[in-house]
Amino acid sequence: MASARAQQIAAHLNCPKGMLHGQVAIITGSGQGIGAETARLFANEGAKVVVSDIDGAKASQVAEEIKKNGGSAIAIPGDMLDDNYINELVKKSADFGSGKIHIIVNNAGYTWDGVIHKTTDKQWDTILALHNTQPFKLVRAAAPYFRVKDGEPRSIVNVSSTSGLHGNAGQANYALAKAGVVGLTKTIAKEWGPAFGVRANTVAFGHIATRLTAAKEEGAFVTTPDGQKVALGIPQAQKAGREAGKDAFKDIPLGRPGTATEAAGAVLALASPLMSSYITGQTLSVTGGRNM
Repeated sequence: MASARAQQIAAHLNCPKGMLHGQVAIITGSGQGIGAETARLFANEGAKVVVSDIDGAKASQVAEEIKKNGGSAIAIPGDMLDDNYINELVKKSADFGSGKIHIIVNNAGYTWDGVIHKTTDKQWDTILALHNTQPFKLVRAAAPYFRVKDGEPRSIVNVSSTSGLHGNAGQANYALAKAGVVGLTKTIAKEWGPAFGVRANTVAFGHIATRLTAAKEEGAFVTTPDGQKVALGIPQAQKAGREAGKDAFKDIPLGRPGTATEAAGAVLALASPLMSSYITGQTLSVTGGRNM
């Protein structure tokens, strides 16, 4: 007799509705960039997607686009640094999923760079809260929907960075936070895997073409809860120096940055019970071969 796991895989293989059919997925920071692409890919694979983003207009736009294309989505905008929002996000997501949540993708975040001797306490505390404390609080709040034995797959994908694996000048706060993501992920895998079958994995992105790697002069920014604007991106002179001439991206074997869609595909691979049902506690580096 086939095992329950084999039966589940067979069901997915024979299901034209997608690898994530019927699963409810919270994707934070999904109003744009990698998060939005992840939301679209998940919806294409049959997931019921919760679009979470601080920008309500962008969150609604992604959700509406998914629905127009025949998918299922709801926008639940809010600030991940607000504990009340986290509780609201979990409650509304469970209501949307008829009492169930299957996937969390902790993707929301940004960089607030500074060399060590000039980094302020506010820079430090904000980045660690956004990338470590609040994802932990989201997972903790969602525990009643993951610590269950209903035979359905549960998966958590936490987004890290090669800055967390290797460090990066000017990013002490971000590097520490993204290294912490790896430890949090492994702990979830060890605590919730044995009894409940919950998988938890990390995806560490290298150079992906997003607003965080665009020229700072393009003007992208985020606003902190107290109204301070944080410029995003890499200064043009520094960016041009890295990417100029025939040696552009010479340290990346594939010779180019990754796209947001390619990054989202890696998240989908880790979340899918078809593609990664026996993978947990691991960090997948998505770098085009850099740092291999």
